Amino acid sequence: MKKVLLYSMLLVGGLAISQVLPGWLTSAHGAGVADGVAMAIRLATMTALAFIMIHVGIEFDIDKRNLGQYGWDYVVAATAAAFPWLLCALYFVFVLLPRQDWGAWPAWKESLLASRFAAPTSAGVLFSMLAAAGLGATWLFKKARILAIFDDLDTVLLMIPLKMMMVGVRWQLGVVILAMAVQIALAWKFLHAWRISCGYIAVMCYSLVIVAFTEAIHIGSLRITPDVPIHLEVLLPAFVLGCIIKADHDTLAAPREQTAMTVISAAFMLLVGLSMPAVFGAAASPATTDATVAATSNGYAYLRTHTPEMGWGAIALHVMAITVISNIGKMFPAFCYRKEATFKERLALAIGMWPRGEVGAGVLVISLSYGIGGPIVTIAMLSLALNLVLTGVFILIIKRLIRDVMPTNGGADAAAPSGAH
Repeated sequence: MKKVLLYSMLLVGGLAISQVLPGWLTSAHGAGVADGVAMAIRLATMTALAFIMIHVGIEFDIDKRNLGQYGWDYVVAATAAAFPWLLCALYFVFVLLPRQDWGAWPAWKESLLASRFAAPTSAGVLFSMLAAAGLGATWLFKKARILAIFDDLDTVLLMIPLKMMMVGVRWQLGVVILAMAVQIALAWKFLHAWRISCGYIAVMCYSLVIVAFTEAIHIGSLRITPDVPIHLEVLLPAFVLGCIIKADHDTLAAPREQTAMTVISAAFMLLVGLSMPAVFGAAASPATTDATVAATSNGYAYLRTHTPEMGWGAIALHVMAITVISNIGKMFPAFCYRKEATFKERLALAIGMWPRGEVGAGVLVISLSYGIGGPIVTIAMLSLALNLVLTGVFILIIKRLIRDVMPTNGGADAAAPSGAH
């Protein structure tokens, strides 16, 4: 559990630094330097996430003779993403907005977009923490790996119609759907078929290429239409590449590989914390980008102008409420898989879906880019930060729940799939 404690400290430390670093850099060196550091942190975070997800894909396997189980897994993952999203959207509208705004379509579409932050489980954080806790050989880890990937995939897919609500039907969104379909088809057809190097240096090179490729597409699309850029998340292409690789598991089990995984996972925890948006003032004053100006001029700032102002005491209460109901929304997996696991294991699986991180933060950044702001987005950011801080606590609860069914040689077994963070 020392590793879990270390990862938790890195998450919290990164989050704390993220709240003061941009302001200090801006005042000391100018906005250009602050923006450059923010970009470097974002790219480093995506690279570490790609590294972790490639290893997840390497350890991922599909029983093609029993495909029905994956359909049910996707349904379970979709509910774990949909329920917290819808509960938060309902809370934003019916609790935080005045009664006269309950029927306003702009309030609903902005709430549906902003509340999507609560949907995605942070796959990278979850896998790293579970492996650090010695749970890599358990049923929970294997099932959580499937659900968290499907959960994030569902979030990416649903962001497409949510963006359509904001900007209408655009060809760029069709490109994203096509790219995702092609990647999934490649993973299916060439599952563990390519024998290429899986050492940590090679995997880091693959990660850098994936990040460079996705960033090049994003920057190129911004030159065409800045309000609807093509943004391919690194999570799916990295996972697909891992699925395609036919790995040498002796190589993965080597001490230097395990050390490299630990170092990169630790760096990822720090970077996730550092990449969190500022939770004080950012929601009220989103960055002025071309997309923000265009969105605001088209009326995409309903929440920012119609949500009543509130003090920090009220905001704290709403943060607690949103955090609780969003995590309750993740509990559906506890009522599934009755033939596969005990109730404690299923309860632990549901709690394992609680950690949020880089994907949820990305949703909030998208929300800010459309001019959405005010207390609602501040509450969402603080809730995301609170969930991030509590990740280590969630893992401790999980380990206590399933301690009776853990492998007797848990430390040795856990080392084998730890490369599958």
